[in-house]
Amino acid sequence: MLIKTHDSGFHHPVGSEITAPTAYRQRRQLLQLMATGSAGAVMAAWAGRDAWAQGAGVARPGKLAALPGAKSAVAGAITMDKLTDYKDASTYNNFYEFGTDKGDPAKNAHTLKTSPWTVEVEGLVKKPAKYTLEDLLKLSAQEERIYRLRCVEGWSMVIPWVGYSMSQLIKKVEPLGSAKYVEFVTQADPKTMPFVGSSVLDWPYVEALRLDEAMHPLTLLSFGMYGEVLPNQSGAPVRLVVPWKYGFKSGKSLVKIRFTDKQPDTAWNKAAANEYGFYSNVNPDVDHPRWSQATERRIGEDGLFAKKRKTLMFNGYEAQVGQLYAGMDLKKNF
Repeated sequence: MLIKTHDSGFHHPVGSEITAPTAYRQRRQLLQLMATGSAGAVMAAWAGRDAWAQGAGVARPGKLAALPGAKSAVAGAITMDKLTDYKDASTYNNFYEFGTDKGDPAKNAHTLKTSPWTVEVEGLVKKPAKYTLEDLLKLSAQEERIYRLRCVEGWSMVIPWVGYSMSQLIKKVEPLGSAKYVEFVTQADPKTMPFVGSSVLDWPYVEALRLDEAMHPLTLLSFGMYGEVLPNQSGAPVRLVVPWKYGFKSGKSLVKIRFTDKQPDTAWNKAAANEYGFYSNVNPDVDHPRWSQATERRIGEDGLFAKKRKTLMFNGYEAQVGQLYAGMDLKKNF
């Protein structure tokens, strides 16, 4: 991402050396929790996580509640790539509401209160509604999907997400025939998100997809990762994951989903349209104006001076999503 300053436009931030948290990793000890209808227990765990974090001043307690996630049957939802270690995935983040350095979200996101939480669905739908987090958790069975995540800065990760296809929620609210786009709005509370109000971006953070992109089975509404509830810095309590696009397209800590007939103005496209296109599909043939996108570095696996990986078209999901962009000029619609 880029940082806007008053004197010289946009500049790319320098990544920090990240120190691992002292406590992490609990893997699925309560896999039957949601299956047995115990959504309330998950909600209690979310509330307990917030209280613990507030008291201790850290971004993640030693253990997070487990979320069930049967292995996904969606084509392309599982990769055989080696998983990024949880330590790296949860301490090297872009979440500008908590700071512009890669280590800032893990240090600062303990202030985010994730319970109670509601997501409002509005716009061109037959059934607008406000969903509590518990409502969303009950809407569909959870799956675990191992997705690559690619960032414009040239780094990538492989993360096991827990959630279900965004299409499940979309079908529930029944979009009107005039709906063409889906807008995703992130929480923007200056009391719990200390960098909201800074001049980096217009707040709240907004991202959007074309309706057919949002309906694609690979587009995930995610509540967890590594079999656990999402940590705050990763977009708790509910976020979007769109694996064939650059990571900034996957909105975090969602509070509103709006259906519209016009292409929404999105945060990074408004900040620098020549650098961050509306589609932002991972494409090794379309460079950022100031650096190549042809290669990437896998976080936690490759050293800074190690040979980089070749970037895969659509982040390796070309067979699944390439048809969405048939006939489009991908250098113009980047």
